[in-house]
Amino acid sequence: MSLFRNILLLLVIVGGLNWGIYGIWAFDAVGWLFGGSLGWLARAVFIVVGLAAIALIPSLFMPDSRDHREPNAP
Repeated sequence: MSLFRNILLLLVIVGGLNWGIYGIWAFDAVGWLFGGSLGWLARAVFIVVGLAAIALIPSLFMPDSRDHREPNAP
């Protein structure tokens, strides 16, 4: 897995955890960490996480490189 894809995946995980925390406790962790949900820094984090999710969409339709291993020759 490339470093870029790992970073995108990490950002999407952060976003998912934030949604989970918000859903369970109605607490916006990213907004709290970065100065409120309407603060410019929190909004920038939300935008970057959203762009990371959009960038990962094509990977849903790409075959995994591990699925195309060459069989061992006898």
